[in-house]
Amino acid sequence: MAAAVVAKSVERLGQRRVVPAEPTPDGPLRLSWLDRYPTQMALIESLHVFTPALDRAIYGGVGPARTIERALARALVYYYPLAGHLALLDSGEVQVDCGNAGVWFTEAEATCSLEDVDYLEYPMMIAKDELLPPTPSGEDERELVLLVQVTTFACGGFVVGFRFSHAVADGPGAAQFMVAVGELARGAESLTIEPLWGREAIPNPTTAVIGSLPDPAGAKRLEYLAVDISADYINHFKNQYNAAHAGGGSQCSAFEVLIAKAWQSRTRVAGFEADSTVHLCFSMNVRPLLHASLLRGGVGFYGNCYYIMRVSAPARKVAGSSITEVVKIIKDGKRRMPSEFARWTAGEMAGDPYQITSNYHTLLVSDWTRFGFAEVDYGWGPPAHVVPLTNLDYIATCILVRPWAHKPGARLITQCVPPDRVAAFHEGLLHMN
Repeated sequence: MAAAVVAKSVERLGQRRVVPAEPTPDGPLRLSWLDRYPTQMALIESLHVFTPALDRAIYGGVGPARTIERALARALVYYYPLAGHLALLDSGEVQVDCGNAGVWFTEAEATCSLEDVDYLEYPMMIAKDELLPPTPSGEDERELVLLVQVTTFACGGFVVGFRFSHAVADGPGAAQFMVAVGELARGAESLTIEPLWGREAIPNPTTAVIGSLPDPAGAKRLEYLAVDISADYINHFKNQYNAAHAGGGSQCSAFEVLIAKAWQSRTRVAGFEADSTVHLCFSMNVRPLLHASLLRGGVGFYGNCYYIMRVSAPARKVAGSSITEVVKIIKDGKRRMPSEFARWTAGEMAGDPYQITSNYHTLLVSDWTRFGFAEVDYGWGPPAHVVPLTNLDYIATCILVRPWAHKPGARLITQCVPPDRVAAFHEGLLHMN
């Protein structure tokens, strides 16, 4: 099917509010310091691709859109703040107004099959904006918490597009909510994990420095690249690291291997001066560090609860070291996290660890494999794959996601070098030296 035809194949059938299926508490809820951080005031976008179920009569003919819509209304009874909206106070502080505004839900149909559009592999043959829920007329996008679109394809498969306010949930929190919707869609009477608001448990250091927002001025425009990595590739480098540290009790993760390899490959082709400093930034879940103050040890907490670690080294060292040595740099940074986070909560940090930068020397990485998106099941099985989306092509990023369902290995989604360096970066990434 021609791309020009496919691009016009999605029809939105309607957009409506979904409110909680039962009465829920009203009034405002305070957000944490981290929820209110300037870069959180944005809607995070993603597409979740579900292939056709073997038994298409599994729900007596009720399609995915209606099934998810009903489950969404039930889930909002537990997650009622998501049915509210963000409100900006005169003091400048943002809070959630739980006035049952509802979640905007869009139902759509595509006349083509998922196979016709290569299951939304890049480059996508359907524009992402056709599969993401649009901002309704008259709504202020800055106030919206959650929008959902379910697009059913002619093959019986479907795509769920989410736009989720980062001010209300981080990645694990958003996935936790999606898993809850899936449980209710499959007929559960209650949730396995009860949600927890608990924002008062998040540190609020009065002397914390808040840096500037990323500045696109003068930044390089970076090219998208998705790379599938085999399990053999990952194990090759894990075995190298484990052999070098035999008896030391230190194991190497797939994330550490792949991020080390991406950081090194990018450093080699980016054209940095050998003596210049390159940085790697990655977010780490700090729920385990708040076990004493977060109820239930943080289980069920869906607000922002992470810390951004930065590791730095001369470009010469990153480019010229073995992957085992680069992994060690990353591990050393991860080990520093508890003490560094404690210093930040005490207001003893000179800078702002949460600042995101467009500086080309910095690579921002994220591990989506641990969020829980791959476990979401609305009754048709887990997603074949998840597509993180970004509108900022001037911030160097690398995201690790699950590969296609039932396929071993991993997938790296990168946007970290200009178009003229992509081929060299890709070649270096796959090289098993």
